[in-house]
Amino acid sequence: MLNKSWIAKVITLYPEMFPGTLGCSILGNALRENIWSLEVLNLRDYGVGKHNEVDNTPSGGGPGMVLRPDVIDDAVVAATQNINPADADWSIINLTPRGDPLTQKISLEIAKMKGAILLCGRFEGVDQRVIDKWRMREISIGDFIITGGEIAAQALIDSVVRNLPGVLGNNLSTVDESFSDGLLEYPQYTKPSVWNGKKVPAVLLSGNHNKVRDWKRKKSRELTKNRRPDLLSKLKKNP
Repeated sequence: MLNKSWIAKVITLYPEMFPGTLGCSILGNALRENIWSLEVLNLRDYGVGKHNEVDNTPSGGGPGMVLRPDVIDDAVVAATQNINPADADWSIINLTPRGDPLTQKISLEIAKMKGAILLCGRFEGVDQRVIDKWRMREISIGDFIITGGEIAAQALIDSVVRNLPGVLGNNLSTVDESFSDGLLEYPQYTKPSVWNGKKVPAVLLSGNHNKVRDWKRKKSRELTKNRRPDLLSKLKKNP
């Protein structure tokens, strides 16, 4: 059963970026209704020295800077004050391009937990020692680079929260979406039935639920085959 009061704790150098898009529309309503909650920790508050330093040069040389393990550790300790970090109902996540790809399956797994602590990486990344200490789960939102983990954290939170009971107006809304059954979602149509000389497929207006279901399944497979054949390969391996 999905958890009804999910908590997101975000560690970031840019707390002003939150809630950002998470405070809008459906997710914002759910936040105000306490279906989920958001706590933001400013990583700079745990910096060292008079300048609250949070990073330093990479050991062994190389470009950029690396987030310090002592600073990250203090921030995670603060985030876990009222919880047991060893509890299987909590996940400590480092958002990084080298992580496991975020999938609908992972989002559902996290939605069933009490909450997650999300570390928004910056610069060249995070010292491996603190990642190992806290057994952080590393997650990526795609094979591309962005300037920090904040957008990735918002994407992950969005994908998790929308699966919580009471967030979407119709709980069936998540059932037919892309990836819910391992396939991309079928094409959608609405009124008017004829627009710009193009008609809504007749089967969708037929009232025959079996034919509609078969059409949707067929179109999902066609789209998946053309755009994400890797997903079909996974289905064949795990029918």
